[in-house]
Amino acid sequence: MSLVFYTNPMSRGQTVRWMLEEVGEPYETEILDYTTTMKQEPYLSINPMGKVPAIVHKGRVVTEVAAIVCYLADAFPEAGLAPPTSDRADYYRWIFFTSGPVEAAFSNKAAGWEPVPERQAMFGYGNYDLCINTFERALTGKEYIAGDRFSAADLFVGAYVNFMLQFNLLEPRPVFTDYAARMTDREAYRRAREIDGKLIAEIQAQQAPPS
Repeated sequence: MSLVFYTNPMSRGQTVRWMLEEVGEPYETEILDYTTTMKQEPYLSINPMGKVPAIVHKGRVVTEVAAIVCYLADAFPEAGLAPPTSDRADYYRWIFFTSGPVEAAFSNKAAGWEPVPERQAMFGYGNYDLCINTFERALTGKEYIAGDRFSAADLFVGAYVNFMLQFNLLEPRPVFTDYAARMTDREAYRRAREIDGKLIAEIQAQQAPPS
């Protein structure tokens, strides 16, 4: 198999699973455990960080969700998930805004910490409200975030918005809830959810104490 996907179904690997289902190419899945196989060889040779997701495509390793999504869109152009290279300004801008400032802002807030005003200039997102309000402006009045059709940018941004809404890390403003609902109303998303849902159920069954 020329495309191998390393993941745990209870991780950001869900976004990569969705992307793989959109691409439609055959792939092999390797499920890793957080405390054992993810933290030892042979996986550490693939990602020394000991975290998922990762892919190996034709012997090349790609880690980090945003990088994997962009890589897959380019590696399989027939899926039509990336705009022409001459029209990728918004595509790159909002993928990396989401993976950078938004990720940092909501992660720190979820951990119960935000930079004090005099230290905000040290952080790429300033403060949570500035970041999220910018996010709202980016989505307002648009069906898609980077063009006139669904792209890998919508998959990546939509996955984050959906995740943050589900875990109450984002105020459920209509612009966010409507966008998340539109972007996840796709067969590939439903297939990915079904696959990971079954894997999660299997893991939980194995971990359940004997009755």
